[in-house]
Amino acid sequence: MKKLSFIDKIIFIINSLLATLLLLSYLLPYISPNSIAVFAILSLLVPILIFINVAFALFWLLKLKKQLIVSTLILCIGWYFTPPLYKLTSNGSSLNDDLKVMSYNVRMFNHWKWINEENIPQKINEFVMEKSPDVLLFQEYYILEKQQFSYPYKYVKTKNNKAKIGLAIYSKFPIINKGSLNLKNTSNNIIFVDIKRKKDTVRVYNLHLQSLELRTDKENFGEENSQKLIARLEEGFKKQAAQTKVFLEHEKKWKGKKIVAGDFNNTSYSWVYNQISKNKKDTFIEAGDGFGKTYNYWFPMRIDFILTDSTAIVNKFHSFSENNSDHFPILAKINW
Repeated sequence: MKKLSFIDKIIFIINSLLATLLLLSYLLPYISPNSIAVFAILSLLVPILIFINVAFALFWLLKLKKQLIVSTLILCIGWYFTPPLYKLTSNGSSLNDDLKVMSYNVRMFNHWKWINEENIPQKINEFVMEKSPDVLLFQEYYILEKQQFSYPYKYVKTKNNKAKIGLAIYSKFPIINKGSLNLKNTSNNIIFVDIKRKKDTVRVYNLHLQSLELRTDKENFGEENSQKLIARLEEGFKKQAAQTKVFLEHEKKWKGKKIVAGDFNNTSYSWVYNQISKNKKDTFIEAGDGFGKTYNYWFPMRIDFILTDSTAIVNKFHSFSENNSDHFPILAKINW
């Protein structure tokens, strides 16, 4: 520190604070939002903290200063102990009998015209038909749009008879069982189906956990009423934690092959993701590349997932860039 200029000392202090925040964020997967809800907000900021610490490391490297060790060391710890923010390589292999699974939050097929285009429902339909997944999961499915998808089997579930928004699972394979977890005190929900594929029965869960209301048309983290924003996020994280426990209780009764997918409304650095992904494979980590961005926000957010049981082989993962919703569709090819 003695050999640093006054400006460099200030920069290093800021660097140290932000590096410490990144280090603390590595504890997030192990701390329930019910314990320290405000701490869970860090899970949304981890990508930003990673970018900032990379910038600090490069800054000190260019100045040939040993201060680069702080950010570099913490980034290296994260590389080994946290899910990747960015993947350089992907798995390009594919088999003819892979099960193609797509998850897509369609934001009610743009029913309320958030996107200023008239043909969004048609574009979504054409995109899905072009990719032709074997199993198709929708979140924020709006039944009044009367979408027609060419699948022989489907399960569409709204929260009650009056609701028009819900979840849907379409399948090319017979659905021999289906159900809903009927989450309480929320418009969100979790549904499941058991599909018969060859000699196997595969359980498919479609999750839409509590929304944190991060809007793409407004800088949430710049809202004037920051206390109101923090309180809303805390409440959202607590509801997600409760919903996760409901899911885990239901899931543990199923011992066969399974796929767990949908909109978790939280990142891979969160307690929610850590709990749900235990003993499972994340198809992005197994076979994806790039950021795997799934939410149309101003920095890379991966909040939609396709997970499989640990016995599965993931042959391909892709996150698409179609701008027909505030989410991007994701597709994985899975085999056993």
